[in-house]
Amino acid sequence: MQYHAASLADAGSEVDLIGLEGAAVIPSVAANSRIHVHRLPDHAFAGRSKGGISRYVFASAARAAGQAWRLLTTLMRIPKPSTILVQNPPAFPTLFVCWLTSRLRGARFVIDWHNLSHTIAAVRLGEHHRAVKALARSERRWANRADAHLAVSQALADWLSREYGVKATVVYDRPAAPFDKAPDAAGAALWSRIAGEAKLPADRLPIVVCPTSWTPDEDFDLLLEALERAERQLGGARPQLAVLLTGRGALRESFESRLAKRRLISIVVRTIWLEPADYPMLIGMADIGLCLHQSSSGLDLPMKLADLRGAGVPVAVYDYGPVLGEVMTMGQEGVLFRDPGELAKLLAAVGRPSADAGLAQARAWLAHHPPERWETQWTQSARPVLVR
Repeated sequence: MQYHAASLADAGSEVDLIGLEGAAVIPSVAANSRIHVHRLPDHAFAGRSKGGISRYVFASAARAAGQAWRLLTTLMRIPKPSTILVQNPPAFPTLFVCWLTSRLRGARFVIDWHNLSHTIAAVRLGEHHRAVKALARSERRWANRADAHLAVSQALADWLSREYGVKATVVYDRPAAPFDKAPDAAGAALWSRIAGEAKLPADRLPIVVCPTSWTPDEDFDLLLEALERAERQLGGARPQLAVLLTGRGALRESFESRLAKRRLISIVVRTIWLEPADYPMLIGMADIGLCLHQSSSGLDLPMKLADLRGAGVPVAVYDYGPVLGEVMTMGQEGVLFRDPGELAKLLAAVGRPSADAGLAQARAWLAHHPPERWETQWTQSARPVLVR
């Protein structure tokens, strides 16, 4: 959504960007005088995941009610918009509030589909839970009331056409300009800083970067087992590989607790948080990227694949469905894995560069095939829908 905001502003629009409080916005948004950022307080009910399903549903509903009011009052206070663009997920309460405001203020209502909210809820509640069924009905209702749709994959656009009877324009996530190979001097300075903060060896190790939101649709049990297997394969008396997991989220603390019980010597694993200006540089320093995403719908595409593609970094991706074929081919953008054993071999290969023939093939392909960038994709696909 920040990329949309920056592109709209560059196209001459005044943009009000509304989101929850938290991390800093990306530099291209912060530096643009046409973008006005509105941060909504988030009473996240951090303890809602601790306890039974009833507690989770009640706390989520209470959180949504507060968000709905804050979003509605913000949308009614800003200058009259010509278009309200909302990303889904989350569907509740944003789709209803944005539809209502669009009708009250005479604006177009456009949904940018990155996944399906009801399938994400089903991961926690089960697909037959009444809250999941209610959310599915809600998504269908607001889908049919929107003026236009964007979708992150062709598979998702086809599903929306088949199930909801709406036509969506496919806008693939593409890397922005900052995602590129890191200059040696800047990369060395960032490694020195990260090494100091995260207690890593001062000498640069081969790096695996795993961007994560710490959500239930990422399999951290698979990663822990793969790390133990890779440790046995490397079998060294000193660190040979650094695995860095970025981001913040609900499952981070649990992972750190379980990781602390593992005895890893050859592999140094750290969870870190990076500011928006540093994150693209770390991606560009990686020897390989790791994607643990297990799609709740089988229709979405993780944005981290685009970031890594922009930096020319091969990616190891959990094979969750045919939709991945829309953005990657085995041996070109990266490799797929299906279980801890396959991932362990990949991790061990990064720690022993002479053994990573498959990864070397991907690096060579990436070096000779520069990626399409965000602005090209946005101008071709999104702009005709959003700029009227």
